[in-house]
Amino acid sequence: MRPPRQSFRPSIAVILCATVGVAVVLGGCADAQRREAEEAAKDTFACQLDGQRLVMKFDAGEARLLMPDGDRVVLYQVPMGSGIRYTNGNLDLRGKGMELQLVRNGTPTQLLECQPYLPPK
Repeated sequence: MRPPRQSFRPSIAVILCATVGVAVVLGGCADAQRREAEEAAKDTFACQLDGQRLVMKFDAGEARLLMPDGDRVVLYQVPMGSGIRYTNGNLDLRGKGMELQLVRNGTPTQLLECQPYLPPK
């Protein structure tokens, strides 16, 4: 005859330790994701163009734009004596400091209203 099976019943301490361990791991992941988002947001600006949102990310010699219609545009830096200029031949981004303006096929748009991009919490 076989002895009766014993079921495993973890103690409250084991359950508590496991719960705390999972919370620490998940909290560490959340912190890493937050730091990653903050790092990605560096040199990124959210702007208003004709009442619509435009996002710009500046990186080594280029500006990557996410246009209001969802198109992605890459502009390449052109040396300037004063201020900045990025272009791809059809679209230019020009300005000084936060006074930036897009020029489409030679026609300037209104000044962009930009501020540093803040990643969602």
